[in-house]
Amino acid sequence: MEAQQTTIYEKIGGAATVGRLADRFYELMDSVAQFKELRAMHPASLAGSRDKLFKFLSGWFGGPDLFVQEFGHPMLRARHMPFAIGTLERDQWVACMVLAMEDVGIDADVRKVLLNNFFNTADFMRNKEG
Repeated sequence: MEAQQTTIYEKIGGAATVGRLADRFYELMDSVAQFKELRAMHPASLAGSRDKLFKFLSGWFGGPDLFVQEFGHPMLRARHMPFAIGTLERDQWVACMVLAMEDVGIDADVRKVLLNNFFNTADFMRNKEG
């Protein structure tokens, strides 16, 4: 019998924590001047963006694949192509997520793994110089 590996989703507390993370991420983006360029790329209401991030992270962390069920394959790079994303925007996104993870109390060891994954994914979204 094989031992089942615990997912990030389970380690951090499931849907409740993923929801708090998505909420906090967009609260920070909306209120911290350091993230103004990132905020400017989003619609006036962040509700739809927050919902999509929650659904995406749910599946990405190993929980229910809510995003795929509703929208199909994430195709992250294609979905982000309409936005000019360079190192500034990447770094703002990652910094905002780091703060959100800290604020919702995600364990430091899990944050380290997620930071690496988030950075690599955000870096892959870059589509402009600088």
